[in-house]
Parts: sequence; structure tokens; C-alpha cells
Amino acid sequence: MTTSAAPILELKGLCYDYADKKSRFTALDGIDLSVRKGEFVCVLGPSGCGKSTLLRILAGLNRATAGEARVRNQPVKGPGTDRAVVFQGYSLFPWLTAKGNVLFGLKQNGRRYTRRERNEAAMRYLRAVGLEEAADRYPKQLSGGMRQRVAVARALALESEILLMDEPFGAVDPRLRTELQELVSKLSSEEGKTVVFVTHDIHEAILLADRIVVMEPGHIASVVDVPFPHPRVLSDLSKTDEYERLRLLLTLAYYEKTGNLTGEGAGI
Repeated sequence: MTTSAAPILELKGLCYDYADKKSRFTALDGIDLSVRKGEFVCVLGPSGCGKSTLLRILAGLNRATAGEARVRNQPVKGPGTDRAVVFQGYSLFPWLTAKGNVLFGLKQNGRRYTRRERNEAAMRYLRAVGLEEAADRYPKQLSGGMRQRVAVARALALESEILLMDEPFGAVDPRLRTELQELVSKLSSEEGKTVVFVTHDIHEAILLADRIVVMEPGHIASVVDVPFPHPRVLSDLSKTDEYERLRLLLTLAYYEKTGNLTGEGAGI
């Protein structure tokens, strides 16, 4: 991890309320969080704790009820190409090939390319996620894991410093999930991205994060530093005493702070 002292992302006193026909709910209540440039932060917590809402506010897709979100000390007023977003759903354009979807990302990043440069860049990003040979396939011709790789390649093609990811690997099988986790860890380290990654899985958080923000409903319960250098391989990490110590620490935080006494969904 290469970081600077000044935060690139900041949440100050962030609150978010929403209402249905009968009542009003508080999803976030007074969140304070800073993320430094080049840092990989995982936001860990069970469903309903507000972690996805937090990410959507950073992405400019939701607006805070109170407090503020800032990027490079500027208020977030809406989506922008300075923040690439990957959701659990693949969100690919079905009428475009894998390469076409990545080309779309390149066209949005504001940089000038010749046609040849753009095509070469698209293939470079597909190669980075292991899909160079699938460049001319449409999403319906790809497996779920391959579609998510295309989504990651398209996000990288925006060439944004900031990558926001909301449980992006939750819908793929365990083997592909591990491959995608290690891919994102490697690429984010090599590219020096600032990443905020939402998850409910403790193992995933330890594999990826420099810091883990444990959420309880509406609040940050604790923040835990992860000492392992990048890139990481889960099968190697899980054999170490330090990994087991950290896993137990997070398990206790997950149980005690979230009220999730079953460990359901935590990947424990």
C-alpha cells in the first residue's frame, strides 16, 4: 500500500434517513471516516447495517440527509468518472461484446485516444482479468464469473483513482470468488487504486483490506488494521497464526457489535 497523509475520501457526520408509508428509518447516523490515497478499505457488516448506503453516497447515487461526503476535499454532488463503481449485479450492456463494454469505460474516462490506442487499451484490461480470448463474446455467452471480470475490467478502464465495490463477488461460486478476490488485490496494489469495498465476509475483508471498518446498524463499531503486505493469497494467509488471531478478533467484533450471534453471512 502506498498512501498519502491527506485523505482522498471523507465522511463527516454522515446521516441518511428514508421512509415508507408507515415509518421513517435511519440507515446511517453520524458516520465519520477518512480514506487515504492508495488505501484499500473494506466495510464489513451484515445485511441492513448501512454499508451499501454508505458506498452509494460516496458514489453520488444517494444524497446524505445530513453531514457530508467529500472527494479530494470537494463535496460529492453526484456520480463522476473520478469514481468507478462495481456492484454485485454485473450491469453489463447486453448488446455489447466484452470488449465493447470495456471500450465504453474507456470512452467515459475523458482521455483522448486514437482508435488503435483505444482498442489496445481495451484488450490490455481484458488481458488483466484473464478474458482476452473472450473479447468478442456477448454477456449472454459468458459465465457469471466471466461477466463479473468484464465489469471489473470496465471499471478499471475508467482509469479512476478511486474504485467503489459493493459485494461484487457475492453471486459467483467459491472458486471463482477466490480468483476474483486475488485479482482485485493484485490489480489494486499494482495500479495504486484507492478502494472502498463492501462485504459481509470476514475472510474476504482480511484478504483485501489495509483497514477493516466493522459496521453495526447505522454506526461504525470499530476499525481494525490488517498487517499483511499486498498482494495476498488466502490459502497462504490462512495458515498463519496472525491470520487466525485477526479472524478471531473480527469474529468477536462482528458478534458483539452487530448483534449477529449466529455468524450468518460472515464467512466465519
